[in-house]
Amino acid sequence: MERMTIIDIAKMCGVGVTTVSRAMNNHPDISEETKAMIMKVIKENHYVPNNSARNLKRSASKTIAVLIKGITNPFFNHMIKVFEQEIQRKKYSFFLQRVDENQDEIEVAIELEKEKRLKGIVFLGGYFSHSQEKLNQLTVPFVLSTIGMTEEFDLNNYSSVSVDDFKESYRMVDYLCNQGHTKIAIITAAMDDVSIGKLRYEGYKQALKDHGIDYNAQLVWCMKENIESYTMENGYTVTKDMLESNEEFTAIYAISDNLAVGACRAIFEAEKRVPEDYSVAGFDGLDISFYYNPSLTTIRQPVEEIAEETIKILFDLINKKITHAHKVFPADLIVRESTRAIL
Repeated sequence: MERMTIIDIAKMCGVGVTTVSRAMNNHPDISEETKAMIMKVIKENHYVPNNSARNLKRSASKTIAVLIKGITNPFFNHMIKVFEQEIQRKKYSFFLQRVDENQDEIEVAIELEKEKRLKGIVFLGGYFSHSQEKLNQLTVPFVLSTIGMTEEFDLNNYSSVSVDDFKESYRMVDYLCNQGHTKIAIITAAMDDVSIGKLRYEGYKQALKDHGIDYNAQLVWCMKENIESYTMENGYTVTKDMLESNEEFTAIYAISDNLAVGACRAIFEAEKRVPEDYSVAGFDGLDISFYYNPSLTTIRQPVEEIAEETIKILFDLINKKITHAHKVFPADLIVRESTRAIL
């Protein structure tokens, strides 16, 4: 069984890992009540921190951690497999850590650096918006994989591998416009998202503008905050609300295939058809986009190439061959049964 970590203790106590660390180190900046609660959980679970053997010489570690937000998203399954294979091929250990949506991945990473004496980190998926001061707290090389960053982030301060989310999202909406659709609803991320959600949303807006279609805020639907992001359930729930709003639209562009599948389900329950009543398009190119009925029109990302390049860049950083790098892969527009042209 995997040894319990300080992250597990933090989750059980409902506090951050830094709070657990303060309690264990008898730090004055923590209430006695909170400290007592944490120490009770530690005792009950027989937790022994790695750093308890501080007098022992720290042995060299060869561990790479992959921190993933959205582990239920099947888009990441094949990537994780490639990560594991490539990391082990280089004679390093692979460690996968799930990060909950309400957790701060940088805080989790900092603690893992201490716990596992990491050599490098891959941040995979999720909503990523941290200040430079926050990123500077990381002392090992890291790469953002499939996490598009907006222009306010300095490219010299991090490394990344992704598709051009703005460009590929634009391409999908441009396709729908060319099919005659002028009332295109979008299921997107929260408006304060500054990563892939914002980029795909901005691509949607730009495509409408270039086609001379007025932006309609009533056709912009954000994922539900109380449901896990980028899931079928979220797409289903949002689309039910969309249909009940009686706002007129002929197509739905969901910024992930999972959301699109959920949208289709809601449309069928409303006794409507895809694509006869509503066209539906997704993004990612998941296997389900092909096997679902009707098969989904989508943007297919080159998953394997993204994963392999992520590890290549990470090891180039570890070996000090580079100081930072950015790789953008082209994606493919796959037209299938879920969309149609209208007159």
